[in-house]
Amino acid sequence: MTYLLDKLTVRHLGARTGAAALHDIDLRIAQGEQLAVIGPSGAGKTTLLATLACAQRPAGGTFEAFGQDPWTLTDEQRHRLRARLCLAPQTPPLPPRQRVVTAVLAARLPQWSLWQALASLVKPADPEAAWGALQRFGLGDKLYARVDRLSGGERQRCGLARLLLSSAHAFLVDEPLSALDPALSQLTLSTLQQEAATRNATLICSLHQVDIARAHFARIVGLREGRIVFDAPREQVTDAMIDALYQNESMTPHPPVFHESPDRIAVGACF
Repeated sequence: MTYLLDKLTVRHLGARTGAAALHDIDLRIAQGEQLAVIGPSGAGKTTLLATLACAQRPAGGTFEAFGQDPWTLTDEQRHRLRARLCLAPQTPPLPPRQRVVTAVLAARLPQWSLWQALASLVKPADPEAAWGALQRFGLGDKLYARVDRLSGGERQRCGLARLLLSSAHAFLVDEPLSALDPALSQLTLSTLQQEAATRNATLICSLHQVDIARAHFARIVGLREGRIVFDAPREQVTDAMIDALYQNESMTPHPPVFHESPDRIAVGACF
């Protein structure tokens, strides 16, 4: 079992009282399972992924990752647990002046000593591995490009290439197709699913593309206003359920959701 959530409640970061971002979430996710999380903007998808990445502490309920409650562990133990997870944010916080090869190799920081990490900043430790990961996302020619010279979609795939070099057993991917055209979307999703299947890693992917979610994932979780509306095999997810999930979707921009600063969880969570 990768995750067990029972009546989980999560508040927005910094909020001690008031409305919760997630309410009474029940989920059981087996090791190696691949599922899509869908729902309108502001439904709580990003907060759910941040919680699963141990980047946001629940306010109530039960939360276990790989059979452990991260928030009863010491900082060192939680750090080791986070090394088994890899969260790929929609907008990866990559240092703008860094070379792509260095940014991708950062996925190996949990496995390196401090000196290895510092040495790799001067001379990348394994550029062939970084190139191989980038190549699978169609970015092999960007190995030595600067991060701030990449387009939004290229930065997003650069962040996903980190995932391939990590030793994670769970991939948490937030809107990986949001800046990609249909052909690159297909390549990206196929690469993620193949990698997860090869290493028997759990893949949890939030998507706005409902048709892609229903076509490629065996299990679909519908989230709205911080609550699970349905959690079902795709064959049981009907058009009526989708219509109800997105009914009267608010056009008002939602305030940004803040999670733990990436620099505090960079090593363990593959940010």
